[in-house]
Amino acid sequence: MTPFVRAAVAFLACGAVLISCGTAPPADTPAESAASPGPATEPHTATPVPGPTATAPVRVERNDAEPALVTGVRFGRHPSFDRVVVDFQGGVPGYTVRWVREAHEEGSGRPIDLKGGRALHLRLVPANAHTEDGTPTWNGTTVPASGGITGIAKTGDFEGVVGIALLTAGVTGFKVSELAAPPRLVVDVAH
Repeated sequence: MTPFVRAAVAFLACGAVLISCGTAPPADTPAESAASPGPATEPHTATPVPGPTATAPVRVERNDAEPALVTGVRFGRHPSFDRVVVDFQGGVPGYTVRWVREAHEEGSGRPIDLKGGRALHLRLVPANAHTEDGTPTWNGTTVPASGGITGIAKTGDFEGVVGIALLTAGVTGFKVSELAAPPRLVVDVAH
């Protein structure tokens, strides 16, 4: 290819890229504002992703495993769902995740205040939320106001059972996922 042909191909390629990226600014728009990028929007993020829709209980048994240690419970709000991540040391234990009208503390049986709503209850077995000397590894998680999940309550840490209640106004869809490295249980709850 001659240098002239290479230059012509490069010029046409640049022109095609410029044309595909947008149109020229109106005549009364300063050149500086035309060169500054606007907010980045990717086509797949322009439409909100629908939240989870399943409401049936989820149960996974792992009774022969060593107790996992709950090292934290994190919360995140997304446009159509709230996400709760339970972090573990030693692997993901067995679990039951289900909607309840009432929640009680493991061991004492004292009722948990659901603030007039419902709770998506996580029962983790075998698991502990304390070290061997009794020091708690998780005491609670703060949840910002105005969302699907209105609070997170520890319902127990007794004899290899850890309970966590995700407080909501009512029953909505949810999805449970297990992740590794580090081990964690992810629960997405639709708004």
